[in-house]
Amino acid sequence: MDFDQFVNLAGLVFLAIVPYILASQGTALAGRTGLFIVFQEGVMLAGASLGFLGAYQFGSLTAGMLTAIVLGGLFGLAFAYLTTTLKLNQFVIGLALFFVGLGLSTLAFKLAIGITLTPPLIPTLKKFPIPLLSQIPIIGDILFNQNILVYFSVLLSLFLYYFLYKTSYGLELRSVGENPRAADSLGIKVIRARYVAAILGAMLMALAGAYLPMVYTGTFTEGIVQGRGWLSIALTFFGGWQPLTIFLGALFFAAVEVLALRAQILGSVPHQALLTIPYVVTLLIMMFGTRWVRVPGFLGQNYDREKRSIL
Repeated sequence: MDFDQFVNLAGLVFLAIVPYILASQGTALAGRTGLFIVFQEGVMLAGASLGFLGAYQFGSLTAGMLTAIVLGGLFGLAFAYLTTTLKLNQFVIGLALFFVGLGLSTLAFKLAIGITLTPPLIPTLKKFPIPLLSQIPIIGDILFNQNILVYFSVLLSLFLYYFLYKTSYGLELRSVGENPRAADSLGIKVIRARYVAAILGAMLMALAGAYLPMVYTGTFTEGIVQGRGWLSIALTFFGGWQPLTIFLGALFFAAVEVLALRAQILGSVPHQALLTIPYVVTLLIMMFGTRWVRVPGFLGQNYDREKRSIL
């Protein structure tokens, strides 16, 4: 591999990192309030489908992104209402919403486009070189010559770290996921925090799905997410629910994805073998991750203010 190929591959890794970051940071944000979301794959598929249709119908990628974001917000609102207000099981509701997203993605596309051998295309996101910074040798072409959502995902990771660990609001949010009764006794709005985190988290997941047709294919296809939603759950555990560690884990998952595609083109190594690596890592994380990863103390549990104890 020569130097130019290395720079090109590094740039592709940052291009591929966006869905992992958005979906995983959305999972972590909701998890910090005790909500364990498992419908990532479904809402990403729905976001990819509705995001594509919005961009196609309105002739604007921005409209497509907004469509996906609104859709994600509705999923988050439904999840928050069913689990936080009605106190239903989070895992069961998450799986139900996964299937809703899965069915909606196919149904909406077929109703709007129909069955066709040549699906319509939308323009993909263009690169947005940052003046001066993109002219820096090597680093400039890798980091500062990307599309706008690449910059957004990196800045989002930095912002979430600062918000969660450097501000009083972030401390309050984390306290909700650790001990909501104690947080409630201090005047922190537990229910509101859960609603906001669920809605914003699901918005990020839907935007992660919309990114795929807007960057990779220019159209929606069934299965376009290819398990990235499930991997984002493992990535959140891998990152210990911390934004910066999640960012580093996303780099690993994206690098494996890019290397697998390169192996498929060159035929040097069976790309299927490389594609299994993230899933093997997922299994290892689920088997041994609990030994060194500390999850939010109240993760997956519903807070009932009327109960005397959270146990």
